[in-house]
Amino acid sequence: MRAVLSRPAFRLLFCGLLFSMTAESVLLLALAIWAKDLTGSNGMAGAAILAVVAPMAFAPVLGFVVDRFRRRPFLVAVLLCSAVMLTPLFAVHERGDLWILFSVGVGYGLSFIMVSAALNGLIKQVVPDDLLAEANGALQTVKQGLRLVGPLLGAGLYGATRGWGLAAVGITGFVLAALVISAVRVDERRPTRTELRWAAEVSAGVRQLVATAAMRRVLIGVVIAITVFGFGESVFFAYVDQGLHRPPTFLGVLISIQGVGGLLGGLTAAKVVRRFGEIGAITLGLALFTPWQFAGVLPRVWLAVPLVVLAGLGLPYTIVGLMTLLQRTTPTELMGRTSAAMDALLSAPQALSIAFGAALVGLVDYRILMTAMGVVMTVSAVYLWAGRGLTRPSAAVEPAADQVAGDGGAVRQAETVV
Repeated sequence: MRAVLSRPAFRLLFCGLLFSMTAESVLLLALAIWAKDLTGSNGMAGAAILAVVAPMAFAPVLGFVVDRFRRRPFLVAVLLCSAVMLTPLFAVHERGDLWILFSVGVGYGLSFIMVSAALNGLIKQVVPDDLLAEANGALQTVKQGLRLVGPLLGAGLYGATRGWGLAAVGITGFVLAALVISAVRVDERRPTRTELRWAAEVSAGVRQLVATAAMRRVLIGVVIAITVFGFGESVFFAYVDQGLHRPPTFLGVLISIQGVGGLLGGLTAAKVVRRFGEIGAITLGLALFTPWQFAGVLPRVWLAVPLVVLAGLGLPYTIVGLMTLLQRTTPTELMGRTSAAMDALLSAPQALSIAFGAALVGLVDYRILMTAMGVVMTVSAVYLWAGRGLTRPSAAVEPAADQVAGDGGAVRQAETVV
């Protein structure tokens, strides 16, 4: 991680993202808690998350839009729009205002797609391929570390302010992120227009994803897991309520505890990717996350805590492995469309899973649903492990002496990648 943080351009980008990730960590679970509090329904809590995920169906089109602009100014503009988008939350006070909450969730989902697509392209421009795992690991360290305080802060803000505090923190975080990232120095050329038809342009990201055996294997394996992963958005509320006999806000406590493992996972993710390759890292992450799904068999706080820490440890391994493989195998000019296409291909089954979970949680015992989640995720891990040879371990990377001096080396190396 020292190697990538020695680059001034990435350091500044990293600082800006710290503000936006803080806003995200406070908002996401709090929207579900807000919906649960307004309605008393676990299904509505899951539906609030579904509102954020559902826009992923439009990801390929949004990725096409991202690839038509320079990454840094586009990212800044989207972050500012995200801040404006949160202002309607000040008007949510009762059950009849639930549509506002869901509308903001949809807008947040759209902004998340564009931020992710633009960010993946920008990282690829300021960081060379051999430091991509370190860059993704650094970002995951912060994101997972924020789990220690973000959900608790979000739940606390909601309890203290009935919601307006969430909007204020989110708006502030996105505005500060935009201001800092606007100062990142990167030599970006305006994307060139191609002669392809519109449909071919939009589908270019999907074609890029399936062009390599490693990405195909990863997509199939992760989709298998995601077909049940979304159940958790509703099922975990039932687990906390019916199994642990705690209020909905206790889920925020568990996610904060998960951040302990996530912090350790983020710090070691780059080493795991170098040691096992990207597919090996993804598999290990899923394997560590799976035992938590079986916690419903014996709903006890003393068991939930270590299992949720273990799940937190595995999450960054999966994300860093997936992001690094995507960035390493995708040309810069296709980064927005390919990143958005991956979001769509993974989020479509996730959205269906969340929807089914919201419906099933009122019909099927949460313990049965959690056990089914664990079984399916085990199958996914076994499938991916069988294909780990498609990505190879790599050597450790140390910072070169001239990297500490300034941005010039980072920009020049990024240009050679392009």
